[in-house]
Amino acid sequence: MKIARLKLSSEEKRLLWQLRTKGPLPRTELSMALQVSNSALTKLSRNLISMGLVEEQASSDTSGRGRPTVPLTISAAGGFAVGATVHKGVLEIALVDYAGGIIALTSEAVGAPDPLGFAQLLEQRITELSAKHRLLGGRFLGVGVGLPGPPRGRDGGQWNIVNDLPGWRNVPLRQILDNALGLPTMLENDANASALAEYYLNDTIRRSSTVVVFLLGYGIGAGVIEDGRLLKGEFGSAGDIGGLYPMDRPRPTTMDLLSVLREAGCPIQSIAHFDEASVGHEALIERWLDRAAGQLESVVNSAISWFDPGEIIFSSPLPESIMVRLAARLNRGQLRWPEHRQATEIRVSRLGGSSIALGAALLPIHASTTVSFW
Repeated sequence: MKIARLKLSSEEKRLLWQLRTKGPLPRTELSMALQVSNSALTKLSRNLISMGLVEEQASSDTSGRGRPTVPLTISAAGGFAVGATVHKGVLEIALVDYAGGIIALTSEAVGAPDPLGFAQLLEQRITELSAKHRLLGGRFLGVGVGLPGPPRGRDGGQWNIVNDLPGWRNVPLRQILDNALGLPTMLENDANASALAEYYLNDTIRRSSTVVVFLLGYGIGAGVIEDGRLLKGEFGSAGDIGGLYPMDRPRPTTMDLLSVLREAGCPIQSIAHFDEASVGHEALIERWLDRAAGQLESVVNSAISWFDPGEIIFSSPLPESIMVRLAARLNRGQLRWPEHRQATEIRVSRLGGSSIALGAALLPIHASTTVSFW
């Protein structure tokens, strides 16, 4: 498959971003929001409609008086993109449409493939899923991959991947994946990918301009979005908060909880069927939650002070019920919200571990919409 290149002007991108952040809008409101003339807005919208990226929505005006207002909206048929991530022994793939709708979300056991094996399997699955959902011949916007670890430089050529994925660390990862797939791949840290998923798929984009997402997975990381832009840092490692927790000590992560349960005699090996596998260890889980909340309190307070977020979200492949109890402990704890603003309760993602693959799939769409992406 070949990636379709969208050649959009900055004004066209601004219009698309307005529709993504505000929802369907009539041309008159778009003209005022973008501060362009009605004729200029008509030309911009006509171009985007002809490209299939924007469509007219049925009018809700039933008064019958005068010409009805016809809102413009992002078109789901504008294209599709693929995202993938590999957990310990699990490959997750997501397909999303241009409006951010989920077309497909799959998960399968794969062992621990090296980057080449991962790319070859991903290429096969992309073809199969595209055929199954009748997307062959459609506008393919690209592939994103969520990675458990930070890049080793701003160019994202090599990554400091977790040890659980042998063969991934300190290799020319971008080159390996690009060559194996036969197309350029967008790589992103898993916490940043999760942040994109939360931003786009839960209407966060229409409520808050600044969002912080904490991901408790292999390790612990954070993704920060400010006015639609991912905070990257000088070398692409912004949000790599795992360094605040020494590796030789317990950490508030999914892998840590599994380790604690195994040490107590629980035969659990993965998050699959977590509730059934952990029966009889409820008190131990509650003690882990107490400890994890204490460890997380300082980094959450740091996020409040540094970023003044509109929302703080916790994401994890752990069961939602566990994450809800963790968030409740923090919300009842010593979070230091400034007196001049209203406190915001930490909320828990409903996307679970799927947020990484979904966010990775949104990378090409995000890139095609925002005026300044990388």
